[in-house]
Amino acid sequence: MADQTRLAWNHLLDSLRDAGERWLGPEWGITMDGDLPDGFRNLTHILQSALYSHQEFDIQRPVFRRIVSPTRSFTGDNPDALYFEAPVSGSLQYRVRGNLAGAVYTSFTVEAGGHDGNYPTGLAGVLNDTEIDADSNGDYEIWLGGPQRSRNWLALPEAGGRITTRHYFEWASPAAVSQTLHVPLSIESTSPVEAPPKWDDERMAAALQRVINHVRTKTVDGIKPGQIMPSWVSTTPNFFHQPEKPGTLALAAADAAYSMAPFVIGPDQALVITGRWPDCRFANVCLWTRFSQMFDYVNRPVSRNRANTQLEKDGSFRMVIAHSDPGVPNWLDSEGRMYGSVFWRFFLPEGEIETPQATVVQWSDL
Repeated sequence: MADQTRLAWNHLLDSLRDAGERWLGPEWGITMDGDLPDGFRNLTHILQSALYSHQEFDIQRPVFRRIVSPTRSFTGDNPDALYFEAPVSGSLQYRVRGNLAGAVYTSFTVEAGGHDGNYPTGLAGVLNDTEIDADSNGDYEIWLGGPQRSRNWLALPEAGGRITTRHYFEWASPAAVSQTLHVPLSIESTSPVEAPPKWDDERMAAALQRVINHVRTKTVDGIKPGQIMPSWVSTTPNFFHQPEKPGTLALAAADAAYSMAPFVIGPDQALVITGRWPDCRFANVCLWTRFSQMFDYVNRPVSRNRANTQLEKDGSFRMVIAHSDPGVPNWLDSEGRMYGSVFWRFFLPEGEIETPQATVVQWSDL
């Protein structure tokens, strides 16, 4: 009998039940019924990620899988980017082949501790397109681990982890919605490997354990709200802190400066945000639920980048978060929500970034 598999399956069911009761309950500050649809949607997307990617992760035979999409949204996704992930081992060397595909920014980061489905413990290295030699068609080849190289190479920590790739596009419409955008990307170990064992009790139980780890470390075994708060995260509604780089924060981009704050507006109010895009490789702003899940960017204007922001005569911008279209430029649709999060990204910024300023106004004043 497949005893280990059955035990792992029951543990998975218990973990999902635990997340539904604790992570989506008062212990994590979820006390309003209105948060539950978002929360359970987020939980099912986390489970989808665990099954799609982590169940059959194989460090000897890795495959890049897309992390988030319009129907798999979690951990602060982004309408203007495609992200991929693959497991790696510090004891192996890998060859990655790809194409820039017209992205304004491309990078590979090593997520330390991100093995066996677990949430990473920190950032262990980054290689961006300024350190990658590509040909005139945008094709490139890079190496992960193995002997050090001066270009197109990224070291792997001894304990291994996970590779996250980022491909950012500043289009007028969200790149993540496109059904034709393709970012060529492949990864293979340079060491010959034998065929894996058949799916026996031990192998299936280990696969389910990766699913369990992914679900639990993103929910009940994760950090509770407010326990660790980066300096660029504001807890004051409608007030942004100075954008800063995240350092070695897990799943963050070392090349980006971030700023984040909750927004709160009443049924007859709107939030006017003024600022100025800095000189940088890529910049955008997104609206998230309290679960760091994107609003509906397929059907609504819930994000802005420099390609779809109308500027004032002095080069600044004025954005408006409102429950319905106010008939002014740069509307961000609140979806009728009274609260959420506003998240800013600025990649490879040059000079100081002007901190966005927000003011609550009456709808009639717009």
